[in-house]
Amino acid sequence: MSVTTMTLRIPDDLAPSIKAAASEAGLSVNAYVVRAARRAATLDAGRQLAALGLGDDLAGEGDTL
Repeated sequence: MSVTTMTLRIPDDLAPSIKAAASEAGLSVNAYVVRAARRAATLDAGRQLAALGLGDDLAGEGDTL
């Protein structure tokens, strides 16, 4: 897996919450932020598909192997 380094500016008042949440989850801050970004991107993609009205066409897909 390749990675890209990015600079992320976090407001001073939000940083402690992120650090605490990462610690509680047993994750590094980087892993926690990556997980949150991945979750947001997945939700955004799902909303885009829903907006296309594909839900009925895809119902039941992937339910069985």
